Amino acid sequence: METTKIQPGGGLNVTLTIRLLMHGKEVGSIIGKKGETVKKMREESGARINISEGNCPERIVTITGPTDTIFKAFAMIAYKFEEDIINSMSNSPATSKPPVTLRLVVPASQCGSLIGKGGSKIKEMRESTGAQVQVAGDMLPNSTERAVTISGTPEAIIQCVKQVCVVMLESPPKGATIPYRPKPASTPVIFSGGQAYTIQGQYAIPHPDQLTKLHQLAMQQTPFTPLGQTTPAFPGLDTSSPASTHELTIPNDLIGCIIGRQGTKINEIRQMSGAQIKIANAMEGSSERQITITGTPANISLAQYLINARLTSEVTGMGTL
Repeated sequence: METTKIQPGGGLNVTLTIRLLMHGKEVGSIIGKKGETVKKMREESGARINISEGNCPERIVTITGPTDTIFKAFAMIAYKFEEDIINSMSNSPATSKPPVTLRLVVPASQCGSLIGKGGSKIKEMRESTGAQVQVAGDMLPNSTERAVTISGTPEAIIQCVKQVCVVMLESPPKGATIPYRPKPASTPVIFSGGQAYTIQGQYAIPHPDQLTKLHQLAMQQTPFTPLGQTTPAFPGLDTSSPASTHELTIPNDLIGCIIGRQGTKINEIRQMSGAQIKIANAMEGSSERQITITGTPANISLAQYLINARLTSEVTGMGTL
Protein backbone atom coordinates (compact mmCIF):
# COMPACT_ATOMS: atom_id res chain seq x y z
CA MET A 1 0.00 0.00 0.00
CA GLU A 2 1.30 3.45 -0.85
CA THR A 3 2.07 5.85 1.90
CA THR A 4 0.83 9.41 1.84
CA LYS A 5 3.32 11.64 0.05
CA ILE A 6 2.98 15.18 1.32
CA GLN A 7 4.34 17.46 -1.36
CA PRO A 8 6.45 20.51 -0.54
CA GLY A 9 4.30 23.55 0.02
CA GLY A 10 1.65 21.51 1.84
CA GLY A 11 -1.90 22.44 0.90
CA LEU A 12 -4.59 19.86 0.35
CA ASN A 13 -3.50 18.88 -3.12
CA VAL A 14 -1.23 16.08 -2.04
CA THR A 15 -1.07 12.49 -3.22
CA LEU A 16 -3.20 10.20 -1.14
CA THR A 17 -4.40 6.60 -1.28
CA ILE A 18 -7.91 5.72 -0.21
CA ARG A 19 -9.11 2.13 -0.06
CA LEU A 20 -12.75 1.11 -0.47
CA LEU A 21 -14.32 -2.21 0.41
CA MET A 22 -16.98 -3.31 -2.07
CA HIS A 23 -19.20 -6.31 -2.67
CA GLY A 24 -18.84 -8.15 -5.94
CA LYS A 25 -22.06 -6.63 -7.29
CA GLU A 26 -20.82 -3.09 -6.57
CA VAL A 27 -17.45 -3.84 -8.18
CA GLY A 28 -19.25 -5.12 -11.29
CA SER A 29 -21.13 -1.85 -11.50
CA ILE A 30 -17.89 0.17 -11.23
CA ILE A 31 -16.06 -1.95 -13.82
CA GLY A 32 -18.96 -1.82 -16.29
CA LYS A 33 -19.30 -3.75 -19.53
CA LYS A 34 -15.84 -4.71 -20.80
CA GLY A 35 -14.33 -2.34 -18.22
CA GLU A 36 -15.79 0.76 -19.87
CA THR A 37 -17.09 2.41 -16.68
CA VAL A 38 -13.83 2.18 -14.72
CA LYS A 39 -11.85 3.30 -17.80
CA LYS A 40 -14.04 6.40 -18.06
CA MET A 41 -13.66 7.07 -14.33
CA ARG A 42 -9.86 6.81 -14.60
CA GLU A 43 -9.74 9.14 -17.59
CA GLU A 44 -12.18 11.75 -16.28
CA SER A 45 -10.90 11.88 -12.70
CA GLY A 46 -7.18 11.49 -13.37
CA ALA A 47 -6.94 9.18 -10.34
CA ARG A 48 -5.45 5.69 -10.41
CA ILE A 49 -8.20 3.19 -9.68
CA ASN A 50 -7.11 -0.39 -8.97
CA ILE A 51 -9.43 -3.27 -8.16
CA SER A 52 -8.11 -6.25 -6.21
CA GLU A 53 -8.07 -9.57 -8.01
CA GLY A 54 -9.58 -12.71 -6.71
CA ASN A 55 -12.74 -14.73 -6.64
CA CYS A 56 -14.00 -13.11 -3.42
CA PRO A 57 -17.35 -11.86 -2.20
CA GLU A 58 -15.52 -8.63 -1.27
CA ARG A 59 -12.94 -6.69 -3.24
CA ILE A 60 -10.71 -3.73 -2.42
CA VAL A 61 -10.83 -0.71 -4.74
CA THR A 62 -7.76 1.49 -4.31
CA ILE A 63 -7.92 5.11 -5.46
CA THR A 64 -4.60 6.97 -5.61
CA GLY A 65 -3.74 10.44 -6.81
CA PRO A 66 -3.71 14.09 -5.86
CA THR A 67 -6.68 14.78 -3.59
CA ASP A 68 -8.66 16.70 -6.25
CA THR A 69 -8.56 13.63 -8.54
CA ILE A 70 -9.61 11.38 -5.65
CA PHE A 71 -12.65 13.57 -4.96
CA LYS A 72 -13.64 13.40 -8.65
CA ALA A 73 -13.30 9.60 -8.64
CA PHE A 74 -15.36 9.39 -5.44
CA ALA A 75 -18.05 11.62 -6.92
CA MET A 76 -18.28 9.37 -9.98
CA ILE A 77 -18.53 6.24 -7.84
CA ALA A 78 -21.17 7.80 -5.54
CA TYR A 79 -23.29 8.96 -8.50
CA LYS A 80 -22.93 5.54 -10.18
CA PHE A 81 -24.18 3.82 -7.01
CA GLU A 82 -27.09 6.28 -6.83
CA GLU A 83 -27.95 5.47 -10.45
CA ASP A 84 -27.91 1.74 -9.55
CA ILE A 85 -30.28 2.40 -6.62
CA ILE A 86 -32.67 4.37 -8.85
CA ASN A 87 -32.61 1.60 -11.47
CA SER A 88 -33.28 -1.12 -8.90
CA MET A 89 -36.15 0.95 -7.47
CA SER A 90 -37.91 1.22 -10.81
CA ASN A 91 -38.78 -2.47 -10.38
CA SER A 92 -39.88 -2.23 -6.77
CA PRO A 93 -42.85 -0.64 -5.01
CA ALA A 94 -40.58 1.10 -2.44
CA THR A 95 -41.02 4.85 -2.49
CA SER A 96 -38.26 6.10 -0.19
CA LYS A 97 -34.86 6.08 -1.82
CA PRO A 98 -32.20 4.30 0.24
CA PRO A 99 -28.94 6.24 0.75
CA VAL A 100 -25.75 5.58 -1.17
CA THR A 101 -23.25 3.74 1.04
CA LEU A 102 -19.47 3.54 0.66
CA ARG A 103 -17.12 1.63 2.96
CA LEU A 104 -13.63 3.04 3.42
CA VAL A 105 -10.83 0.93 4.84
CA VAL A 106 -8.76 3.04 7.23
CA PRO A 107 -5.72 2.10 9.37
CA ALA A 108 -6.98 1.65 12.95
CA SER A 109 -4.29 4.07 14.18
CA GLN A 110 -6.06 6.88 12.29
CA CYS A 111 -9.57 6.02 13.47
CA GLY A 112 -9.12 7.77 16.81
CA SER A 113 -8.51 11.06 14.99
CA LEU A 114 -11.58 10.45 12.80
CA ILE A 115 -13.76 9.85 15.86
CA GLY A 116 -12.24 12.70 17.90
CA LYS A 117 -12.34 13.19 21.65
CA GLY A 118 -15.60 11.77 22.95
CA GLY A 119 -16.80 11.39 19.36
CA SER A 120 -16.55 15.14 18.69
CA LYS A 121 -14.92 14.90 15.23
CA ILE A 122 -17.30 12.29 13.83
CA LYS A 123 -20.27 14.27 15.21
CA GLU A 124 -18.97 17.41 13.52
CA MET A 125 -18.60 15.51 10.21
CA ARG A 126 -22.16 14.18 10.43
CA GLU A 127 -23.57 17.61 11.21
CA SER A 128 -21.59 19.58 8.62
CA THR A 129 -22.08 17.15 5.72
CA GLY A 130 -25.42 15.49 6.47
CA ALA A 131 -23.83 12.08 5.85
CA GLN A 132 -24.00 9.20 8.31
CA VAL A 133 -20.51 8.10 9.38
CA GLN A 134 -19.76 4.96 11.37
CA VAL A 135 -16.39 3.55 12.39
CA ALA A 136 -16.45 -0.21 12.95
CA GLY A 137 -15.64 -1.31 16.48
CA ASP A 138 -13.53 -4.27 15.36
CA MET A 139 -10.62 -4.48 12.99
CA LEU A 140 -11.11 -6.27 9.70
CA PRO A 141 -9.84 -9.89 9.78
CA ASN A 142 -6.04 -10.35 9.76
CA SER A 143 -5.36 -6.63 9.45
CA THR A 144 -4.88 -3.45 11.46
CA GLU A 145 -7.58 -1.63 9.50
CA ARG A 146 -11.17 -0.75 10.28
CA ALA A 147 -14.15 -0.18 8.01
CA VAL A 148 -15.57 3.35 7.99
CA THR A 149 -19.08 3.38 6.51
CA ILE A 150 -20.34 6.62 4.98
CA SER A 151 -23.90 6.86 3.73
CA GLY A 152 -26.14 9.63 2.45
CA THR A 153 -26.68 11.53 -0.79
CA PRO A 154 -23.73 11.55 -3.24
CA GLU A 155 -23.15 15.24 -2.39
CA ALA A 156 -23.04 14.53 1.36
CA ILE A 157 -20.68 11.58 0.81
CA ILE A 158 -18.26 13.68 -1.28
CA GLN A 159 -18.14 16.40 1.41
CA CYS A 160 -17.62 13.76 4.07
CA VAL A 161 -14.80 12.03 2.14
CA LYS A 162 -13.05 15.42 1.82
CA GLN A 163 -13.14 15.83 5.60
CA VAL A 164 -11.91 12.27 6.13
CA CYS A 165 -8.98 12.98 3.78
CA VAL A 166 -8.05 16.10 5.74
CA VAL A 167 -7.99 14.10 9.00
CA MET A 168 -5.94 11.31 7.39
CA LEU A 169 -3.40 13.84 6.12
CA GLU A 170 -3.20 15.61 9.48
CA SER A 171 -2.83 12.34 11.41
CA PRO A 172 -0.69 9.87 9.43
CA PRO A 173 -0.89 6.21 10.48
CA LYS A 174 1.28 5.26 13.47
CA GLY A 175 3.44 2.18 13.18
CA ALA A 176 3.11 -0.44 10.48
CA THR A 177 -0.30 -1.00 8.92
CA ILE A 178 -1.32 -4.52 7.98
CA PRO A 179 -3.72 -3.92 5.09
CA TYR A 180 -6.97 -5.85 4.93
CA ARG A 181 -7.05 -8.37 2.10
CA PRO A 182 -10.37 -10.10 1.43
CA LYS A 183 -9.83 -13.83 1.51
CA PRO A 184 -9.78 -15.35 -1.95
CA ALA A 185 -12.02 -18.33 -2.46
CA SER A 186 -9.98 -21.19 -1.08
CA THR A 187 -9.67 -24.62 -2.65
CA PRO A 188 -13.02 -26.09 -3.61
CA VAL A 189 -14.61 -27.97 -0.74
CA ILE A 190 -17.81 -29.26 -2.31
CA PHE A 191 -18.28 -31.01 -5.65
CA SER A 192 -21.82 -31.10 -6.84
CA GLY A 193 -23.19 -31.89 -10.28
CA GLY A 194 -19.71 -31.51 -11.74
CA GLN A 195 -19.44 -28.00 -10.24
CA ALA A 196 -17.05 -27.01 -7.48
CA TYR A 197 -18.14 -24.72 -4.65
CA THR A 198 -16.20 -23.03 -1.88
CA ILE A 199 -17.39 -21.78 1.47
CA GLN A 200 -16.08 -18.24 1.84
CA GLY A 201 -16.71 -16.27 5.01
CA GLN A 202 -20.48 -16.12 5.22
CA TYR A 203 -21.10 -17.12 1.62
CA ALA A 204 -21.08 -20.24 -0.50
CA ILE A 205 -19.35 -19.17 -3.68
CA PRO A 206 -19.71 -21.16 -6.88
CA HIS A 207 -16.25 -21.70 -8.31
CA PRO A 208 -15.92 -20.31 -10.93
CA ASP A 209 -18.56 -17.66 -10.51
CA GLN A 210 -21.76 -19.28 -11.76
CA LEU A 211 -24.35 -17.97 -9.37
CA THR A 212 -27.15 -18.17 -11.91
CA LYS A 213 -26.60 -21.92 -12.22
CA LEU A 214 -26.71 -22.40 -8.48
CA HIS A 215 -30.47 -22.44 -8.33
CA GLN A 216 -30.96 -25.06 -11.04
CA LEU A 217 -28.16 -27.06 -9.43
CA ALA A 218 -29.85 -26.93 -6.07
CA MET A 219 -33.05 -28.16 -7.68
CA GLN A 220 -31.30 -31.03 -9.52
CA GLN A 221 -29.42 -32.07 -6.40
CA THR A 222 -32.53 -32.29 -4.25
CA PRO A 223 -32.64 -35.82 -2.80
CA PHE A 224 -36.24 -35.23 -1.61
CA THR A 225 -39.28 -33.63 -3.20
CA PRO A 226 -39.90 -30.03 -2.24
CA LEU A 227 -43.47 -29.18 -1.33
CA GLY A 228 -45.35 -26.23 -2.70
CA GLN A 229 -44.16 -23.83 -5.34
CA THR A 230 -40.54 -23.93 -6.39
CA THR A 231 -39.00 -20.52 -6.92
CA PRO A 232 -38.04 -19.72 -10.51
CA ALA A 233 -34.40 -19.48 -11.56
CA PHE A 234 -33.15 -15.99 -10.78
CA PRO A 235 -30.78 -13.68 -12.61
CA GLY A 236 -27.72 -13.37 -10.37
CA LEU A 237 -27.87 -12.78 -6.65
CA ASP A 238 -30.51 -10.09 -6.65
CA THR A 239 -31.15 -9.30 -3.01
CA SER A 240 -33.86 -6.79 -3.91
CA SER A 241 -36.21 -9.61 -4.94
CA PRO A 242 -39.32 -9.92 -2.79
CA ALA A 243 -39.18 -12.51 -0.02
CA SER A 244 -40.79 -15.84 -0.74
CA THR A 245 -41.14 -19.12 1.15
CA HIS A 246 -40.04 -22.60 0.24
CA GLU A 247 -40.78 -25.83 2.10
CA LEU A 248 -38.81 -29.07 2.21
CA THR A 249 -39.32 -32.35 4.04
CA ILE A 250 -36.34 -34.17 5.48
CA PRO A 251 -36.25 -37.73 6.84
CA ASN A 252 -36.04 -37.71 10.65
CA ASP A 253 -32.84 -39.73 10.73
CA LEU A 254 -31.05 -37.09 8.63
CA ILE A 255 -32.29 -33.97 10.42
CA GLY A 256 -29.46 -34.18 12.97
CA CYS A 257 -26.76 -33.59 10.35
CA ILE A 258 -28.53 -30.39 9.26
CA ILE A 259 -29.09 -29.04 12.77
CA GLY A 260 -25.63 -29.96 14.06
CA ARG A 261 -24.49 -29.96 17.66
CA GLN A 262 -26.52 -27.34 19.59
CA GLY A 263 -27.76 -25.95 16.27
CA THR A 264 -24.29 -25.02 14.96
CA LYS A 265 -24.83 -26.34 11.42
CA ILE A 266 -28.27 -24.82 10.89
CA ASN A 267 -26.95 -21.50 12.19
CA GLU A 268 -24.08 -21.66 9.70
CA ILE A 269 -26.54 -22.33 6.89
CA ARG A 270 -28.69 -19.39 8.04
CA GLN A 271 -25.67 -17.10 8.11
CA MET A 272 -24.25 -18.20 4.78
CA SER A 273 -27.52 -18.07 2.90
CA GLY A 274 -29.08 -15.05 4.59
CA ALA A 275 -32.38 -16.97 4.65
CA GLN A 276 -34.67 -17.60 7.61
CA ILE A 277 -34.93 -21.34 8.25
CA LYS A 278 -37.51 -22.90 10.57
CA ILE A 279 -37.53 -26.61 11.38
CA ALA A 280 -40.91 -27.94 12.49
CA ASN A 281 -41.15 -30.19 15.54
CA ALA A 282 -41.38 -33.91 14.87
CA MET A 283 -44.96 -34.99 14.20
CA GLU A 284 -46.16 -38.13 15.94
CA GLY A 285 -46.18 -41.10 13.60
CA SER A 286 -44.30 -39.17 10.90
CA SER A 287 -40.83 -40.17 9.76
CA GLU A 288 -40.18 -36.72 8.27
CA ARG A 289 -39.67 -33.16 9.44
CA GLN A 290 -40.69 -30.04 7.58
CA ILE A 291 -38.24 -27.20 6.96
CA THR A 292 -39.52 -23.76 5.93
CA ILE A 293 -37.04 -21.42 4.22
CA THR A 294 -37.94 -17.74 3.79
CA GLY A 295 -35.98 -15.10 1.89
CA THR A 296 -35.24 -13.91 -1.62
CA PRO A 297 -34.99 -16.57 -4.34
CA ALA A 298 -31.20 -16.20 -4.06
CA ASN A 299 -31.21 -16.76 -0.28
CA ILE A 300 -33.54 -19.74 -0.64
CA SER A 301 -31.49 -21.45 -3.34
CA LEU A 302 -28.28 -20.95 -1.34
CA ALA A 303 -29.96 -22.38 1.77
CA GLN A 304 -31.30 -25.33 -0.24
CA TYR A 305 -27.94 -25.91 -1.78
CA LEU A 306 -26.20 -25.91 1.63
CA ILE A 307 -28.83 -28.24 3.14
CA ASN A 308 -28.40 -30.58 0.18
CA ALA A 309 -24.63 -30.42 0.55
CA ARG A 310 -24.97 -31.43 4.22
CA LEU A 311 -27.25 -34.34 3.28
CA THR A 312 -24.99 -35.45 0.45
CA SER A 313 -21.91 -35.41 2.70
CA GLU A 314 -23.83 -37.41 5.33
CA VAL A 315 -25.16 -39.96 2.86
CA THR A 316 -21.92 -40.38 0.89
CA GLY A 317 -19.77 -40.23 4.01
CA MET A 318 -17.79 -37.22 2.78
CA GLY A 319 -17.46 -36.10 6.37
CA THR A 320 -18.38 -32.72 7.75
CA LEU A 321 -18.14 -29.58 5.67
